[in-house]
Amino acid sequence: MNQIRFKHLLLLSVFSFTVAMAAGQTRIPDELNTGTIREQINYIETKTRIYDDFRAIREDMFRKLNGNILDTLTAEKSRIVELKNLTTALNTKNDSLNVLLGSTRNSLNEVTASKNKISVLGLEVNKKAYNAIMWIIVGALLFVMVIGFLIFKRNLVVLLRTEKDLKEIKDEFAAYRQSSRIAREKVEMDLFRANQKLKGM
Repeated sequence: MNQIRFKHLLLLSVFSFTVAMAAGQTRIPDELNTGTIREQINYIETKTRIYDDFRAIREDMFRKLNGNILDTLTAEKSRIVELKNLTTALNTKNDSLNVLLGSTRNSLNEVTASKNKISVLGLEVNKKAYNAIMWIIVGALLFVMVIGFLIFKRNLVVLLRTEKDLKEIKDEFAAYRQSSRIAREKVEMDLFRANQKLKGM
């Protein structure tokens, strides 16, 4: 019987102790639900007391803080993994963009080189050299044209003078021929008269 009473008494005391503990505990404060980890630790430090170098923390608050810290660490680890994956993807994209940039620069260099060159008779000639050669050729042609014009003008003057001299010579020759014909006719007439006189004698 004593054992049964002892068991009842023990059960009654455990039940009353449990009820007292349940009634004695308060709800979890909002700081542990909404605050950052630093704010939660600060809250625990300010709301708990130290006894003989030991800090007494309520079990439910300790579990809540521990769970929050573990959740934060898990979230940060997953965020680190995501950032590493993103970094790898960005590095891959950066490498492909560097390859594209290199090919674009090569194409630009080729276009720039071909832009500054002209194909003449199958030879690649720099545009500046080509322009210099063309201006030298144009200058030489202009020089030759000016010289040719001056020569033509001089030849024209000489031709006109020669035609004038030729006309004068022709006129002189015509006048000389006329005068020589008249003189010859006169000589013939004189000779005829002289013959007539000789015959008449």
